[in-house]
Amino acid sequence: MKLAVTGKGGVGKTTLTAALALLFRRDGARVIAVDADPDSNLAATLGFPDPGGIVSLGEMKDLIAERTGGDGGYGGFFKLNPRVDDIPEAYAPEHRGVRLLVMGGARKGGGGCVCPESAFLRALLAHVLFGREDVVLMDMEAGIEHLSRGTSQGVDALIAVVEPGRRSFETVGRIRSLAGDLGIRRVFVVGNRMRGPEDEAYIREGVGESDLLGCIPYCREAEAGVSDGVAGLVAPIKANLVARLRK
Repeated sequence: MKLAVTGKGGVGKTTLTAALALLFRRDGARVIAVDADPDSNLAATLGFPDPGGIVSLGEMKDLIAERTGGDGGYGGFFKLNPRVDDIPEAYAPEHRGVRLLVMGGARKGGGGCVCPESAFLRALLAHVLFGREDVVLMDMEAGIEHLSRGTSQGVDALIAVVEPGRRSFETVGRIRSLAGDLGIRRVFVVGNRMRGPEDEAYIREGVGESDLLGCIPYCREAEAGVSDGVAGLVAPIKANLVARLRK
């Protein structure tokens, strides 16, 4: 199962990604969590020790140069499909049974050029989506920029996290449009930080019942990371997700 979680900043997508990762791991699945958000904090949410000390793969210049044969500059020659099959085991730290890949950003050249960093990260993402049998959960930003037409074919579903508010619904609209452009057929929605029945009713009316996986009540505990209590709140979402993907 390959899932991408997105939404506007601050709605709780990282918390949802981490909770789903731990729930799938608890069920016995091998899990890779991919932090594809430039404002990365998935490591801290998963409870990794010293999350600030984890170096993103996009910053590993020597490794990228070795694998792509490029020096990081534009206009030179480098491999567009570098070897990356050993990266998850060698460079993804593990905590609570979940392996974590922190992607980091990639510089882009002008005129449609692709830099060695971009080629490396795209090859790695394609590998975890197509070449692995793990459950893969990607914490994306709203622009889902790490996905391309090639890699998006490996995504089983895109999950948009929203809060009660008109701007969240506008974000869902943009995400649905982007997903359609990339050929992602399943786009689900999760409502977060519900403070009462009125909030949940507002979400259900705004996004529609057919795409809604469920709503998560407001939980101050979630601000400190994913505890067993927070994971318990997400468990019904996960069960609904699995049921829908099996249809």
